[in-house]
Amino acid sequence: MSQPKSGDTVTVHYTGKFDDGTIFDSSYDGDPIVFTIGDNDLIEGFEEGVLDMQVGDKKTVILPPEKAYGERTDELVIEFPINEMPEDLELTVGDELELTDEDDHAILVVVTELKEDSVVVDGNAPLAGQTLTFDLELVTIG
Repeated sequence: MSQPKSGDTVTVHYTGKFDDGTIFDSSYDGDPIVFTIGDNDLIEGFEEGVLDMQVGDKKTVILPPEKAYGERTDELVIEFPINEMPEDLELTVGDELELTDEDDHAILVVVTELKEDSVVVDGNAPLAGQTLTFDLELVTIG
């Protein structure tokens, strides 16, 4: 049997869990994920976890933040004066906004706090700073 390599398209079922065992995502209640190894469409540790598998194999990988969504960065938590936001924009905590940086790149942020005169947004990935566990099942190599 062969193992997947860079450039191969693979189909994988997975369950993602936090350190305490709480499931945060799973493909088992839907379709498995399909991706091409080496395209960097997924977090690094997930792709690496599939490399030594064969079709039908199941395994568990534990990914530290640097192999998952990275460490949390305080510089990505920003407070803006409320008057810099569009007047007709009604914000609530949890809203996702797309901001543009000085190089015209889009940044997805989440509103984390509303103050009287300002709004606090967080540009960190929601799972940044977390060690994640993934149960993987290689379904196909295509």
